[in-house]
Amino acid sequence: MPTHSSTMRIPVDAVSQETLRWTPRAPEMYSRAEVERQTGAYAATITAAIAEWRPQVSAEDAADIEDATRRLVAFDDHAQRRLGMGSPVLGPMAAILLRTESASSSQIEQLTTSAKQLALAEIDEGGKSNALTVIGNVRAMEAALALSTDITEGSILQMHAALLRHQAGSEQDAGQYRQEQVWIGAGSAGPRLAEFVAPRPSLIPAAMADLIRFIRRQDLSVLVQVAVAHAQFETIHPFVDGNGRTGRALAQSILRNKGLVGSTAVPISAGLLRDTGRYFAALTSFRAGDAGPIIREFAAASRIAATTGVQLVDDLVAELEESRARMQGLRADAAAWSLLPALVGQPAVNTPYLVDTLGFGEMAALRALDALAERGVLVETTGKGRNRVWQHQGILRVLDGYAAQIRRMTPRK
Repeated sequence: MPTHSSTMRIPVDAVSQETLRWTPRAPEMYSRAEVERQTGAYAATITAAIAEWRPQVSAEDAADIEDATRRLVAFDDHAQRRLGMGSPVLGPMAAILLRTESASSSQIEQLTTSAKQLALAEIDEGGKSNALTVIGNVRAMEAALALSTDITEGSILQMHAALLRHQAGSEQDAGQYRQEQVWIGAGSAGPRLAEFVAPRPSLIPAAMADLIRFIRRQDLSVLVQVAVAHAQFETIHPFVDGNGRTGRALAQSILRNKGLVGSTAVPISAGLLRDTGRYFAALTSFRAGDAGPIIREFAAASRIAATTGVQLVDDLVAELEESRARMQGLRADAAAWSLLPALVGQPAVNTPYLVDTLGFGEMAALRALDALAERGVLVETTGKGRNRVWQHQGILRVLDGYAAQIRRMTPRK
C-alpha cells in the first residue's frame, strides 16, 4: 500500500535535554511526600537550531499546503471585495476578525467569554475577568499586526507586554523574558514529573535570536514557516505566562509580514480550537523531531479559517445592509451614518466611546444613538438614566453564532 503524507515525517532536529537539579521553593507549602518527589535531578529541554532548516515535504503535503495558502488568500480577497478597499467598514471588520481570533486563541487556554462581554469590556463596562484577560489578547494581536513590518525580538516582547498589561497580577512579567524555570503538567512544587520542561532561562536569548533568523527567511512556504516558527516559540517558552497566546499572535504577524494576507486578521486559532488535543500533540511531535503534524494542523486550521471567515464576513455585511435599510429617511449628513460602520467592530457602545474614540461631540453622539435606537438598529440595554449602553444585537448574534459553529466542529470525547 502507498504511504500517505498523513503518516510521513517532515524531519526537523529533535530537542535534546540537560540534567539539572531542583529543590522546591517554600517547601512548607507542600506535603513531605511531595517535597521528596520534587527534590533531585530533572531533565530540561534544549531547543535545536532551526535558522538553516530545510523542509523535506512530500508532494501530497506540498499540495495540501498550497491549497490552504490559496484559500487564505481567497478569504482576504473576498473580505476586500465585499467591503471595498476604500470602505470605512474594512477597518472595523478587520477589528472584529482580530477580536474573533483573539477570543479563539484565548479559548485554547480555557479562557472563554461571549461576544457581548468582550464588547462591553472594550468600553469599560462589565467586569468579567475572562473578558478583560481576552482584551489583553486583542491588544497583543493588534501589536502583532502593527509591528509585522519588521519582526524582531523587541516586537515580540511588545506583543507580550500588550498581552499581560491587562492581566491582573502579571503586569511585572509583561514584555520580559522569564528568569525562572517553567514547565507544563503535573507537579506544582517542581518539574520532575512534568510533561514538558522548558529550557533554562539563560538559553532563551540565543534560541530567540535563532528563531528570528528563521522567520526572516524568504525561501520557505509561508504556512510552513508560520507553523514551525510557532512550534519553536512554544518550545522555547520564553515567558512566565502567555506563551500560547503570544505564539499565536506571532503567527498572525508572520502572515502579515510575508504578505499572505493584508486586510484582515485570519481566525486560524478557531481552526486549532477544533481539536486542541491534536494541536498539543502536534507540538509534542515537533519536539520529538517531526514537523509534519504541526504543519498539517496549521494547513487544516487555515482552511477552516478561510471557510468560516468568509461566512462570518458575509453575515456581518448582511447585518450592516439590514441596518442601512432601517435607516432610510435619515438625512445623508446625519451622524448616525458615520457611526454605523463602527458598530461592526464595536457592537456595544456608550457616549464616552463615541466621544473619546470616534471623535463625536456629546450632543451629536446622543442624537446618533437615539436615531439608531428609534429605527431598531441599536437597543439600549441598561435601562438607566445615566451610564447607558447601546448594543447591535444582530451583530452580537452573528459573532456568538460563529463561536457556536466552531464549538460544533469540536470532536466529542
